[in-house]
Amino acid sequence: MRPDGEARTTLLHRIAKWPVLREIANLGMGPEAISEHTRRWQARILDADRKVVSVCPYCAVGCSQLIYVRNGKIIDIEGNPDSPINQGTLCPKGAATYELLNNPNRWTTVRYRAPYSDHWEDRPLDWAMDRIAHLIKETRDSHWQETNQGGETVRHTTAIASLGGATLDNEENYLIKKLFNGGLGIVWIENQARV
Repeated sequence: MRPDGEARTTLLHRIAKWPVLREIANLGMGPEAISEHTRRWQARILDADRKVVSVCPYCAVGCSQLIYVRNGKIIDIEGNPDSPINQGTLCPKGAATYELLNNPNRWTTVRYRAPYSDHWEDRPLDWAMDRIAHLIKETRDSHWQETNQGGETVRHTTAIASLGGATLDNEENYLIKKLFNGGLGIVWIENQARV
């Protein structure tokens, strides 16, 4: 039984809407390769309030990032195509910056476990900063060397070390060197970026 004219038109219309036929007809390189569902999608950044240019926090390369903000919250982070350094690309760590900031498992408080304790406690940031300063001073004072075995003036301690991160810039490293060497007498100063 042959379909009548209206049924034939409906059948041909349905066949023509079939994505596989559209792709074959146009070699899959045109708008026919996009489904109706995909056509309704829009970029997350489309309704962002503002775009902030920043630098990736992971290494010393200094890749530029675009941070999109809506209602005071970060909604997306991507590479900056205007950057001469990364030209819009990001390494896997840089591309995961958004997940670092918006991860429900990320700790946002100071966690402290007392010596011999079996559990962690939340502590205020001011308490942690005071504790670090107290421990540095205590360690420095108890291990201070005014002179070496030959009687030469050294004024240092070898009981404290510093390991810096690759995201520190030249100015920050200069200040760390001045504080740790000159102010605190720390001898062992290393930076992960050199490795």
